[in-house]
Amino acid sequence: MKDSAIIVSGGMDSITLLYDKQEEIALGISFNYGSNHNKKELAFAKLHCERLGIKHIVIDLDFMPRYLKSSLMEGADAIPDGNYDDDNMKSTVVPFRNGIMLSIAVGIAESHRLKRVYIANHGGDHAIYPDCRPEFITAIDAAAKAGTYIHVGVEAPYTHWRKEDIALRGHQLGINYAETWSCYKGGEKHCGTCGTCRERKEAFRLAHLQDPTEYEQ
Repeated sequence: MKDSAIIVSGGMDSITLLYDKQEEIALGISFNYGSNHNKKELAFAKLHCERLGIKHIVIDLDFMPRYLKSSLMEGADAIPDGNYDDDNMKSTVVPFRNGIMLSIAVGIAESHRLKRVYIANHGGDHAIYPDCRPEFITAIDAAAKAGTYIHVGVEAPYTHWRKEDIALRGHQLGINYAETWSCYKGGEKHCGTCGTCRERKEAFRLAHLQDPTEYEQ
């Protein structure tokens, strides 16, 4: 039964979850919030939703780069190189991004009589992104259910998964990961050196899968 919505960015994680839960998903919701890589991601979100016959909408959040501080919205040169657990990667945090997006998505879900909103955060996000952690998901799920007439829930099935687990699941589902985008710099190719590119490379390596991604280095 198609009684769910999903926040779908166009990255590996959300596209995997989109395919994983396609029998339940009636609506894919993407957000244009001014990040360096939004244009790349949104094209893939649209592509996969159309391929699966799932309605796709894009919500503009143009206030975010004006009022929220993050290198993710300041151009490619502002993105640091390094691993996710490096302290400098905290500059890529968009304050309460998932909280903002989930609040909107829950409202849209209730308006469409959809019982849940899926989000594809995973264990590798926990180090620097507070609104990807299990305690946040538990709290916002409770808030969403308490704040809606139909008790819309927030579900994050990959919260305790590693990135390589997601890559393996996507491989089982037949996803072509060349049709996803991760790089925070948003160039013509993945840079290969920012935190999310390094995580992507490592996921394929640890999953013993061929990486279809084109990297600058």
